[in-house]
Amino acid sequence: MVKTIGNPLTWTVHAAGSVGGHMADATLRMGGSVRSEPVIRKLTYADLMTSLREGMDDFAAMRSDVVFVVLFYPLIGALMAWMAMNNSMVPYIFPLASGFALVGPFAATGLYEMSRRREAGLPTNWRHAFDPLRSPSFAPILGLGLYLGGIFLAWMITAGIIYHLTLGAVPGHETGSFLSDAANTEAGFTMGAIGILVGAVYAAVVLAISVVSFPLLVDRDIGLPMAVATSLRVTRQNPGPVLAWGVIVAALLVIGSLPFFLGLIVVMPVLGHASWHLYRKAIAPL
Repeated sequence: MVKTIGNPLTWTVHAAGSVGGHMADATLRMGGSVRSEPVIRKLTYADLMTSLREGMDDFAAMRSDVVFVVLFYPLIGALMAWMAMNNSMVPYIFPLASGFALVGPFAATGLYEMSRRREAGLPTNWRHAFDPLRSPSFAPILGLGLYLGGIFLAWMITAGIIYHLTLGAVPGHETGSFLSDAANTEAGFTMGAIGILVGAVYAAVVLAISVVSFPLLVDRDIGLPMAVATSLRVTRQNPGPVLAWGVIVAALLVIGSLPFFLGLIVVMPVLGHASWHLYRKAIAPL
């Protein structure tokens, strides 16, 4: 008999359990089966606003499903902030919050799939967010996600170094006075300025390699090298709109982080769906 009733927990466990069986085969498909390079189209600033509107439409149409899928993102963010507050790691709260911009493209993979199915007129619910786990592109998606995780880790280490060389080196400074010292001392201003500049470099790297790579991998069995190369080509041919998109994403993630990351319940799905629609405007269909 066909199983028609389930719950999120059992479905998630079943989906995760099936990953192991596909791992060996997936690692052999890192290069994908599609050999033709995607055709890149010209992006305009109007495309960015249109993509956001379409992302909001997807969110409105699938709200109950999407909220469930992304609910754990703000919970994880709040947990990390709580741990930082309780382990004398207050200086790392902002790097942790801004790190969502570095891992967001990977975290939104399931949302791309949901938007793809809705666009194609296919039935869509929260379970389809796990479809990429069983797709031929699973290994490239995971590989690129691990790469972004490495960039996030490097950013956290860099942020710690910046803190210890600036505000952390001030005699008499204590973690408990971090917020006051960061806002009212020369060392605090220096730390903030350097941190923003260096963080922008990390964000720019992630933006360039992932602006269309994850949606492209969800849409086609194209392989990791070509997906990243295509994303870099989109960035090179559309530098202004891609940069503007990065600023929009960063601004919305900052807004979504307040208060206590709860705004990400809305911001994450809207940005995820919008990123899918931006990909469709940047890459010509097959």
